[in-house]
Amino acid sequence: QVQLVESGGGLVQAGGSLRLSCAASGRSFSTYVMGWFRQTPGQEREFVAAISRSGASTPYIGSVKGRFTISRDNVKNTVYLQMNSLKPADSANYYCAATAARFVIPTTAQGYDYWGQGTQVTVSS
Repeated sequence: QVQLVESGGGLVQAGGSLRLSCAASGRSFSTYVMGWFRQTPGQEREFVAAISRSGASTPYIGSVKGRFTISRDNVKNTVYLQMNSLKPADSANYYCAATAARFVIPTTAQGYDYWGQGTQVTVSS
């Protein structure tokens, strides 16, 4: 089991930056693949980025490539999402997720076992 708590959301102007953090408690953080998803009202949860156990592999959704960076610190049991050049379309509730899946980095919500409560990001134009 792992418990996830996100922080770092808020209101920012278009073009600005935010860094989301997700602190994990429980056992063996380094054995989990970690992901970030986002969701707006009435929409399905959308994959944003993920990171392998070692941090060597980091897939992104196309719309955030070059603007967002996912990273992890396996000593601090924390995964981060650095978001630059934010756009109003990035506004959503952002969720951190974890999976013990092996040999794959899931890019759908169904691939993840544990979720945080979410943190709201609002980008004003």
